[in-house]
Amino acid sequence: MENTTGLRESKKLRTRRQLAATALELFLERGFDAVSVADVAAAAEVSKPTLFRYFPTKEDLLLDRFADHQDEVARIVRDRPAGRTPVAAVHAQFLAALAERDPITGLCDHPEVLAFQRLLYSTASLESRLSHYSDREVELLAAALEAESVPPLAARLAAVHVVAVRHELGRENWRRLDAGQGADEAHAAAVADADLAFGMLADGLDRALPAAPPTPAADPARTRPPVSPTPSPGP
Repeated sequence: MENTTGLRESKKLRTRRQLAATALELFLERGFDAVSVADVAAAAEVSKPTLFRYFPTKEDLLLDRFADHQDEVARIVRDRPAGRTPVAAVHAQFLAALAERDPITGLCDHPEVLAFQRLLYSTASLESRLSHYSDREVELLAAALEAESVPPLAARLAAVHVVAVRHELGRENWRRLDAGQGADEAHAAAVADADLAFGMLADGLDRALPAAPPTPAADPARTRPPVSPTPSPGP
């Protein structure tokens, strides 16, 4: 039974990836608004109802890949080292991602990535739908902060600002590349922008959000090896 369930889930995943890849190819070739859901379904050789079982909207065919990153900021905050504030942790991760030319930072000049981002930022319905994924990022980060005893309103306000900064930095980096700069050429300015933006957040949020607590030390009583019982004296 478990094997059957695993095969079924694998088939669903392959179908989902096929639909997304087919849609991206058509959108890049013709433009988002010029391609209908029926076009994608026909090219992928599935019915429209089948397509909608996997993707509730046409926009999700392109944007669903962002779902893989929705818990990223919350995870960074949860896993930060002792003594580091949430803003400092997200800042450090963003700088590392810039150095790696991670597409999520907007500083990736691979032709396919640039084409994808150009399509995203030039299509109003895609930008509007993107807020659905951003809202989920905010919810997950706010929950992570609340788990550290941050009051709910403060947690949500902080999450909104942190998520917004990451997205706006990504958009600004893409603008540089779209204007003709290479990723290596734009890297220094991207770092300066990140330092500025997260510095602005830190000035306010670091006074309201806690640093990560130290890792609890092991309890000596729990780690001490068991003591063998003393043999009873003979008669």
